[in-house]
Amino acid sequence: MSKIDDIINGVIAVEGGYVDHPSDPGGATKYGITQAVARANGYEGDMRNLPKSTAFQIYKMRYVIAPNFDDVAEIDEKVAEELIDSGVNAGQKRAAQWFQEALNHLNSRGRDYADIAEDGMIGPATLNAFRAFKRRRGALGTMVMLRALDILQGGHYLRLASDNSKFEDFAFGWLAHRIGNVAA
Repeated sequence: MSKIDDIINGVIAVEGGYVDHPSDPGGATKYGITQAVARANGYEGDMRNLPKSTAFQIYKMRYVIAPNFDDVAEIDEKVAEELIDSGVNAGQKRAAQWFQEALNHLNSRGRDYADIAEDGMIGPATLNAFRAFKRRRGALGTMVMLRALDILQGGHYLRLASDNSKFEDFAFGWLAHRIGNVAA
C-alpha cells in the first residue's frame, strides 16, 4: 500500500460514517463525501450505502491527483498529507492557495526563490518553489510549513464560525481534529 493510500484511509477514518447534520450545507455525507460530490462522480445510490471503495476512489482522483497533491508527496509526504486533509475539509483549491501563500511568506523576500501565483493551481512553479524551500530549510521546513498551513486553516474555520453562523456547530471539532493532526 502506498503512502497516498494510507493518507486516504486515514481521512476516511477521521471522516467516519454517514452524517446528515442540519447545519452542514453539504447535506448527507458518508466518509466525508457529500451527496453532490458522489453524484458528480457517478454514484447514484443512497448515501447511507456509499461503498468505502467508491469513497476511496473519489478521494484519490478528486482530492489527490486532480490538485496535484501527489506531486507534492514526491517532495514531502507530510506536507502532502496536510494538503489532502485540508482539501477534503476546506476545498482543494483553498488548500493549494494556503500552500502557495505560505511559500511566498517563507521565501525570505524572494531571496530563496521567487514569489509564485496564489491561484490554487499546483504546477511547476509551485513545485519548484517547494523544492527550493525544502533545500533551504530541510526537515525543519516541513514542521514550519505544517504550522503555517494549520494557522491559515484555523483562521478560516474561525472566520466561518464568526457571528454565530451555523458553522459554529463545527468549530470546536475542526480545531480539535483538523489543526495539528499532521506532525512532522
